[in-house]
Amino acid sequence: MINQFGNYSLLAAFFLSIYLVIHLSFLNNFKNFKTKPKVIGLLSVQCFMVIVSFISLLFAFIRSDFSNETVYNNSHTTKPIFYKISGTWGNHEGSLLLWLLVLTIFLLIFIFRSNHLSKKLTNLTLLFQEVIILGFLGFIIFTSNPFSVLFPFPKEGLGLNPILQDPILAIHPPILYLGYVGTSIIFSSSLAALVSNSINKLWVLEIKKWILVSWIFLTIGIMLGSIWAYYELGWGGFWFWDPVENVSLMPWFCLTALLHSIIVLEKRNQLHSWVLILSITTFALSMSGTFLVRSGILNSIHTFANDPTRGVYILIFLLILLVISIVIYFVFKKNIPEKKIQSFLISKEITIMTNNWFMMFFLSVVLIGTIYPIFLEVLDGSKISIGPPFYHKLITPFLIIFLVFMSVGPSIKWIKDKKFKIYYDQIFLLIISLTLSYLIIIKLGQSYLFSIPLLGISFYLFFQTSKDFLKKNLNLSQKISHFGFAILILSILLNGLLSKEFSSNMKLGDERKFDNKIMQFKNLETKNYSNFKSLIGKFEIIGENNKLIFYPEIRIYNQPLTITSEADIITNFISDNFLVFNVLKEDGYFNVRYQHKPLMLWIWISVILISLGGILRLFDQNER
Repeated sequence: MINQFGNYSLLAAFFLSIYLVIHLSFLNNFKNFKTKPKVIGLLSVQCFMVIVSFISLLFAFIRSDFSNETVYNNSHTTKPIFYKISGTWGNHEGSLLLWLLVLTIFLLIFIFRSNHLSKKLTNLTLLFQEVIILGFLGFIIFTSNPFSVLFPFPKEGLGLNPILQDPILAIHPPILYLGYVGTSIIFSSSLAALVSNSINKLWVLEIKKWILVSWIFLTIGIMLGSIWAYYELGWGGFWFWDPVENVSLMPWFCLTALLHSIIVLEKRNQLHSWVLILSITTFALSMSGTFLVRSGILNSIHTFANDPTRGVYILIFLLILLVISIVIYFVFKKNIPEKKIQSFLISKEITIMTNNWFMMFFLSVVLIGTIYPIFLEVLDGSKISIGPPFYHKLITPFLIIFLVFMSVGPSIKWIKDKKFKIYYDQIFLLIISLTLSYLIIIKLGQSYLFSIPLLGISFYLFFQTSKDFLKKNLNLSQKISHFGFAILILSILLNGLLSKEFSSNMKLGDERKFDNKIMQFKNLETKNYSNFKSLIGKFEIIGENNKLIFYPEIRIYNQPLTITSEADIITNFISDNFLVFNVLKEDGYFNVRYQHKPLMLWIWISVILISLGGILRLFDQNER
C-alpha cells in the first residue's frame, strides 16, 4: 500500500510539473509577469507530493518492506535502524528522490524570498527551474522508480554495502546534494536575469546568497567524503583523485571562481559574462557528476548504478539544457551591460580575474584526468588509469603562482593602487618562508624541483593571512576563509612530506622492529553483533618515550557476505597514528599497516574554517 502511495504522489508531482511549465510559459509569452497565488499554491502542492513520496520510501526502509525492490536491494532485517534510514538515500533511486526533494524545497524558498525581484525575472526562474524538476521527475518515474514492486514478496533483503554503513557517509550525500542542487537555482536565475534584462544590484545580492549556500554545502560535503575515505577505505589517504571524488571537486572550482566574480560584479559592475558563463558551467558540471556516477562508466565504491540507459537519459537531458542555455546566452547577449569601466593592472579586480583563470586551469586538469580514460576506452577499448602523479605534476607549478597572487591580492585596492608597495616586513616574511622551506626539504632529502618554492610560498601565504587579521580594511569572513585555505595547503604539503609507513605480515604473538619502534601483535578476540562478526586485534607500538595501543577490526558482514577492515586511529593536534590489518590467505597471518600522518586534524579544521568564512559572509548583517 505504501508503495502505491509513494508512486502516485510522484505521478501527481509529475503532472503538476507539466502543467506548471505550460502555465509559466503562457504567462511569459503574453507578458503577464504577475506571479499569481495560484502558482505559489501549485508549487507548494508539488513540493508536498515529493515530500510524501520521500517519506513513503523512508517508511518502507524502516519497516523492511521487501515488496519494494529498492528496499530489497539495499536493506536487511538485521541492519541497525540508523542505517535503514540512511539507506533511503544510500542507493541510486533513493538518492535521486532526495535530489528531487531538495530541488522542490529550494524552489519554494526562492519564490518566498523573491518579492524584491522583478516579476519577469521571478517567473522565468520558476520556468527554468520547473523544466529541471520535470526532467528529474521523468528520469525517476520512467527509469529509476523507487517504488517498483516485487512479487512474490521476498522474506529477506540483500542488504546495503557494509562500507556505506557509516555515520559520516549517512549525512555526506544530503549535504553534497544541497550544494549540487543550489547550482540549479543559480543556473535558472542567471538565464532568467539575462532574458529579462535584470542583471542589476538587486539580482546580484540575491544570487550571491545562493552561490554562498551552494559553495558552503559543497565544501562541507567534500570534506565529509574525504574524512570517510580516510578512515573507512583503509589506505590512510584523504584524497586519491578518484573520478567520483573529482566530479565533486570540479563544480567546487567553478563555484569558487563564481563567488569571487560575483563580488567584482557587486563592487565594480564588471565580469557580467564571467558570472553568467560560470553559472551555466557550474550547473553543467554538477549534472555531469550525476551522469558519471549513475551511468556505469566509472568503477568506484562511490558509484550508485551500473545501468548505461540511465546515464544516457541524464546525458541527453544535460545536453538539451546546455544547448538551450547556450542559445539563450547568444540570443540575449545584448542584454549584458556593456558599460566600459577601466581596469588597471594593479587592482583587486585584476588579481581576482587572474585567480579565476588559475581556477579554470585546475578545473581543466581535473576534467581531462577524469574523462580522458573514458573517451580512450570508447575509442579503442584501451583502459588506462590516471592517478595522483598526473595531477601533482600539472597542478604544482601553477599552484605556486596562484598562491603568490592569493598572498598579495587581498592587500591591493579596488580600481587602482597608485603604486605597488612592497614593505620590508613582506620581504622579511618571504625570506623567512623560503629559508624555512629550504631547511625542511634538505633535512628530508627531497629532490622534487618545485618542493622548496611550493612549501616556501605556502608558508608565506600562511604568514600573510595570519597578518591580515590585524588589518581593518578586510572583512572577517574573507580573513577566516583565506586563513583556512593557507592552513589547508600547508597541512597537505607537510603531511605528504613527513608521513611515514610500515607494513608487515604478522600472526598473533609476533614482534617487528622499525624506526626505533617495536610493534607487537598482542591479542585477537571475536565479538558477535546483529549484522556482523568482528575480529578485534590488539597491537602495541612501543617507542623511546611512549606506547600506543591500537584495536583495529576486521568485520565479516552476514548480508551481503562482505569482509571489511576498520582502522584504529589515535588522533591529536600534531599527528594521527593509523593502524589497519587485513586477513591473508596464509593460515593465521595478517597484513598489518601502520602510518604516522602529521597534521591530519588540521586538514579537517582548515576546511571547517573555509566554510565558516562563507557562513559568516552569508549572514553578514551589513550586507543589503
